[in-house]
Amino acid sequence: MPPRISDSTIRRLSHYLRALETMVREGAETVSSEDLAERGGTSAAQVRKDLSHFGSFGKRGLGYQAVELEASLRRILGLDARWRVALVGAGRIGSALFEYPNFQARGYDCVAVLDTDSDKVGRRWGDVIIRSADELEHVVAEEHIDLVILAVPPEAAQDLADRAVAAGARGLMNFASVQLRVPREVPVTDVNLVMELEALSFAITQAGTGA
Repeated sequence: MPPRISDSTIRRLSHYLRALETMVREGAETVSSEDLAERGGTSAAQVRKDLSHFGSFGKRGLGYQAVELEASLRRILGLDARWRVALVGAGRIGSALFEYPNFQARGYDCVAVLDTDSDKVGRRWGDVIIRSADELEHVVAEEHIDLVILAVPPEAAQDLADRAVAAGARGLMNFASVQLRVPREVPVTDVNLVMELEALSFAITQAGTGA
């Protein structure tokens, strides 16, 4: 089994990719670890360490070929494929996610939206008709869903996660403030806005005390 790559490393790879995309648009042919560090908010040593998890890139003293490294990072992050996504929860968070333009641009196609509210079922969002959450298993199988986004109340999240995984979903993004229990081979990304705000307020507090 390959060594587990930390979440913080993956986040930095995303920052490096965005920096590379900008530099390529600006006409850069080669970039250095210092260039990526400056734009990614880290150190050159950290850049080299992060990239070393995935092979050898660039040459000492010459830097990295920008287009080649961009392509490599896209492959590492799975962005050289299209991902079929089902969104469960057609509330405010779900609506904002569905309207987010960068999803499709980055390879994530939201092909199904489901909800438990009968008043929402049957409404059209763009090219998608909202379907009942009772159809989740059928939708995951029928639409060949890779990823399921759960934008639902905490009390509903575990049951929906179990059903999505049993139907063949390969990964979950969880916006509910509850820790999901799923098989080890099914990755889960938790997005808890309150916890992110707590981390931010902690950082501000610590900075103010000089800690």
